[in-house]
Amino acid sequence: MSPAISVSSSTPSSISWLTGYIPDLPTPFDEADRIDLPAFTRLCERQIANGASAVVVCETGGEASTLSPAEQGTLIRAAAATARGRARIIAGAGSNSTEHAIELTRLAEVAGADAILTVVPYYNRPMQSGIFAHFQAISVSTGLPVILHDIPSRTMRELADETIARLCRSNRFIGLRDGSGDIARPMRLRALVPQGFRILSGDDATALACIAAGADGCISAVSNVAPDLCRTIFSNLQQGRMQTARLLSKRLSTLEACVARQHPAAVKYALSLLGLMDPAVRLPIVELDDAAKAEVARAVSGMADEDLAVAIQA
Repeated sequence: MSPAISVSSSTPSSISWLTGYIPDLPTPFDEADRIDLPAFTRLCERQIANGASAVVVCETGGEASTLSPAEQGTLIRAAAATARGRARIIAGAGSNSTEHAIELTRLAEVAGADAILTVVPYYNRPMQSGIFAHFQAISVSTGLPVILHDIPSRTMRELADETIARLCRSNRFIGLRDGSGDIARPMRLRALVPQGFRILSGDDATALACIAAGADGCISAVSNVAPDLCRTIFSNLQQGRMQTARLLSKRLSTLEACVARQHPAAVKYALSLLGLMDPAVRLPIVELDDAAKAEVARAVSGMADEDLAVAIQA
């Protein structure tokens, strides 16, 4: 197990921490549908103890769309208090309303976030000039660095490469969570963005190929379940040991498939099998049915041999 990484305050010029597998943390709920803060704290501490340089809270995996602003503030403060400077806190602050996204951004800043992750406006289907103006308005409302989130399957609008290049003329934008699944994109973007701009896959199934093609890491769902294994895969990629990384990543493939179909319920159920949290979700998400639970259980069982990963890393 790697020691936790010590970090200093966030600046756009100091983003070496934005790399590797960064977990998109789920939000645990109790039987009364309240946030289970002790469980959330355990999830944060587990990731930091396993060497995560950052964690994402209040985003896709955290069921942000069903969290109140007060709940989001509570989670961000809890994550910052748990991290105590050992890892960065990336707070989801996205909305299809620019005004609301700015409100969430300011809330995140006050609550102790180190950066925000903000998604392309969904449902509205704005043109690229509207997307550009939306992100620009957010960036000037905060002193925090901004990570863009492109996930066309959820927003029905892509964040065009040219729009990313325009936004990157401001050093407030430090990275991209790319959920497009386009494995050629990191190589394409490198010619368009500043040298220090970070490109992270937002899709576990294509993360290996994206990192091999030049991405800096992955904001990941499955790393919630197997942080050691994900860290080992990334380490092998950095060392140019592609065959080993590919072999290890096959152990994640069944869980990745479950997550792709039923996220975040699948991750929550997997974590419940490990005794880390209750699998409860909020409507309109519902818990897995028995067949899906059995599939997740097989997936978790199939990647349980962490000794192999440790041995290969050594």
